[in-house]
Amino acid sequence: MTRNTELHARRLAATPRGVGVMCDFFAQRAENASLWDVEGREYIDFAAGIAVLNTGHRHPRIEAAIAAQLKQFTHTAYQIVPYESVVTLAERLNALVPISGPVKTAFFTTGAEAVENAVKIARAHTGRAGVVTFGGGFHGRTLMALAMTGKVAPYKIGFGPFPADVFHVPFPSAIEGVSAADSLAALARLFKTDIEPQRVAAIVIEPVQGEGGFNVAPTELLQGLRALCDAHGIVFIADEVQSGFARTGRLFSMQHHGVEPDLITLAKSLAGGMPLSAVSGRAAIMDAPAPGGLGGTYAGNPLAVASAHAVLDVIADEQLCERAAALGARLVARLLGAKESNPAIADVRAQGSMVAIELRDPATGAHDAEAVKRVQARALAQGLLLLSCGMYGNVIRFLYPLTIPEALFDRALDVIDEALQA
Repeated sequence: MTRNTELHARRLAATPRGVGVMCDFFAQRAENASLWDVEGREYIDFAAGIAVLNTGHRHPRIEAAIAAQLKQFTHTAYQIVPYESVVTLAERLNALVPISGPVKTAFFTTGAEAVENAVKIARAHTGRAGVVTFGGGFHGRTLMALAMTGKVAPYKIGFGPFPADVFHVPFPSAIEGVSAADSLAALARLFKTDIEPQRVAAIVIEPVQGEGGFNVAPTELLQGLRALCDAHGIVFIADEVQSGFARTGRLFSMQHHGVEPDLITLAKSLAGGMPLSAVSGRAAIMDAPAPGGLGGTYAGNPLAVASAHAVLDVIADEQLCERAAALGARLVARLLGAKESNPAIADVRAQGSMVAIELRDPATGAHDAEAVKRVQARALAQGLLLLSCGMYGNVIRFLYPLTIPEALFDRALDVIDEALQA
């Protein structure tokens, strides 16, 4: 029995099946865009911990920041004994997020916590309950976040009923024939058939859908949502948990559109692998909850905050926004080339290094999740780790660290070419 096989058997016996695990090998160590399993096999990591490692595995500056904090203290509970690093990080994010005027930031631990607290803040500010989100969107696995998530399998099955007053409208998708105008028209119908806008606290959108298939929101849609929120006193929330921190070629995806949200949710690559999330937003809205209404035992953990400071330094000093744009352009060029010879590639979608391809049966046009599995298996056999996503599981997303060495990126592109051969 191999070491991986042994650990796999132990995992099945010790942990519940509800925690789905993609790989049948176990990590031993990692560096930048590479990881090695317990048997010494090397893999190129194009998953990056589900978009958590924009700055790569074990970046030296992040390691040093965590080590330095480790020598001071690891936990006081910020709500009991505060510390300066949280204040400084809030100040940095307040200056960086695409929201003008006075801005404030609150810290939490997970992306779902950030999303749920953004809804709490919006409800406290407006005195309303309703929340509008989009089909295909993913906002987390806690009950309110699940209600907001616009995909049933595997996330919602068996977990209802969900919190009320959460509504979904279609997200634009050219390949599905849904335009920004269609989405806005569906929202107008929603206001006529299900909930009046005066009862809506927030509209929440991922500017690039993550689990939903890397669908990029058109500027027209975001402008329309901003106008509706302004007209009806609704809080406009951008969920940038997956798209934030240089992934799309800008620090935040909303910066591509020139549209300001009222609140923005952050997590994943914010702290380079340490558990930290945040809600940043207009100060008048952020101050709506009463003292004690926000927080969490581990919110603003000092080790994670130290890591986040280092992440922001690395993004700026290593020009990762620019690198994300350049790497994404190279990958898209390869994928478009592959599309010419492989009719199963129905679409190539990208914003910076948030890149995906959609696979469909060339004969029927049906969503082809099995083709995705075949491509993943071919790539993995050559040491490249790829993730799927999409409403039908027929999308492959490419989430390499933005710090990936050039030679390794070139090697990965060659593997992708081979894996996509029809």
